[in-house]
Amino acid sequence: MAHSHEPAGVLHAPAATSGPWAGELAAARAAAREAGHAAMAHYGTATQTGVSGGGPVTEADRAANAVIVARLRAAFPSDALLSEELRDTPGRLSASRLWVVDPLDGTREFLAGNGEFAVMVGLAVDGRAVLGAVYLPVPDRLYFAAEDSGAWVEEAGAVRPVRCGPADPAAPRLVGSRSHPDPLAARMQRALGAADVRPAGSVGVKCALIAEGERDVYLHPVPHLKEWDTCAPEVILREAGGAVADCRGAPLRYNKPDPRQPDGIVACGPGLLAHVLARIAPLYAESVETAAADAAGR
Repeated sequence: MAHSHEPAGVLHAPAATSGPWAGELAAARAAAREAGHAAMAHYGTATQTGVSGGGPVTEADRAANAVIVARLRAAFPSDALLSEELRDTPGRLSASRLWVVDPLDGTREFLAGNGEFAVMVGLAVDGRAVLGAVYLPVPDRLYFAAEDSGAWVEEAGAVRPVRCGPADPAAPRLVGSRSHPDPLAARMQRALGAADVRPAGSVGVKCALIAEGERDVYLHPVPHLKEWDTCAPEVILREAGGAVADCRGAPLRYNKPDPRQPDGIVACGPGLLAHVLARIAPLYAESVETAAADAAGR
């Protein structure tokens, strides 16, 4: 297990590291960090070796996945596991506890060498995300959170709490997809009056920007996101004071037969969710109706 060497006077995270999820969170943090190191052994030399979920796969994805799967299965052999890089099996559906893993979120960014990728390890219990670790290897920064224990970041041997900052609903600062631009998302951004949209890669990176108060809103209204894209980042952002829902305003659910998040995601800082949903709801409803009509006409 990875250990941080913290200098005297560093702020610790007692609620997160000694609470009811302490063992699971320690395993998630260690697995995410070790997997990130395994992936970075291929940084700058990796090539695409396949396709998974419509995106590229590299030897770095597989190396990171092997580390996480081995650690979690050794520590929690009775828990189910869903990973982007594992063959899914229906047996997980009867499990109360499900580890939800993206060994390398942002493989396109990894291949591009721009640093906007993350290792994400989350835990869902009875369909709700309760714990997450998101490791950003390039800045060597580890975000982690457990339900009702706050959100924290570990960097350069120090641990500090993470809280969203205040936002102006009239001019929210958005973070958008770098690799998956979408016309509907662009229309929603305009409906929010957002003139400031920063592109970024991994969902973990996007939610971290909101948790740190650097951005206010991330929305992605297409059904391409999977449970492993959202589980760990959701917990971190919620515990940092933000809010996460789908584009209909419903909570995200986990351990579904189909791991897609069918109505996308809205992630935002405190006090913004109702405002954002009110602005985007007509656009989303129109897009759903149009898609249904198109499907019926085929």
